[in-house]
Amino acid sequence: MYDLQKRLVKFSASIILNVGGLNRSFASEHLIKRLIRSSSSAALNYGEAQAAESRKDFVQKMKLCLKELRESQVNLQILIESELIKDVDGFYSIIKESKELVAVFTSSIKTLGK
Repeated sequence: MYDLQKRLVKFSASIILNVGGLNRSFASEHLIKRLIRSSSSAALNYGEAQAAESRKDFVQKMKLCLKELRESQVNLQILIESELIKDVDGFYSIIKESKELVAVFTSSIKTLGK
């Protein structure tokens, strides 16, 4: 069975578990905090979507999830481009998962809009 909530929780947890090894600077601290917030927010908002009071409410919460996932994805790109993530290979699965989750939510929202 496909459990999107479990996948979102694992995505957020993998970020929390992997950012500890990054070099600490003002910039990395700022981006890491935002990355943890946006990735965990996607999981939390999806939990709220499961209790939506209407289809419109569900779609709105799904859009919030997508917004947070996109923020996480861009944040990861900034961390890589600014070389704050030195071991990009260690983050490969996180980056791949962020892209896949964005695709899943984009597709779901388009389907719900029909």
